[in-house]
Amino acid sequence: MTTTAPHVNGRVVALAHYASRALLEDVLTRHGATFNQSVTLRVVAVAGGAVGRDALVADVIGSLKTDESVVHGVIAELTAAKLLEEDPAEASGIRLTDAGRALYESTATESAEIAARLYADIPAEDLAIAGRVLTLVTERANAELTEA
Repeated sequence: MTTTAPHVNGRVVALAHYASRALLEDVLTRHGATFNQSVTLRVVAVAGGAVGRDALVADVIGSLKTDESVVHGVIAELTAAKLLEEDPAEASGIRLTDAGRALYESTATESAEIAARLYADIPAEDLAIAGRVLTLVTERANAELTEA
C-alpha cells in the first residue's frame, strides 16, 4: 500500500504512536501487564536489573509525563505481582525478580518483532531523519514542560 506522505505534525505523530501502541498493548494484555508497568520494568532492565527507587521514579515520570504518585502505584503493583523487589544490596534499590526479567524479555522480544515489521523497507536515511526530527520535537516539548 502506498500512501501520500503528509508533513510531520502533532496529529501524524500521534496517529503513528497510537497505532503502534495498540499493537504493543495487545502484547502486554496477553502477558497480563499494562503499558505503565512495561515502561517501569524497562527502566530497571536497561539499568542492569537494579536501580535506585528515586532514579526509577524520575525516569518513569520523564517518560510517561505522569505524577509521582502514579509511578509509586505502578512500582507497588509490580512488587505485589513479584515482578520487582527491594534490592538487599542497596537500601533504596529496586530490582527485577526472575519473573520480572522473564516478562520484560518476552514482551521486549515480541515488541521488537512488531517494530521490525512496521519499519521494514523504510530507508535508513528516512529513519535517521525522522529520528532527528522527533528527538528535537521531544526536547522542545520537554523544555516547555520544564518552564510551565
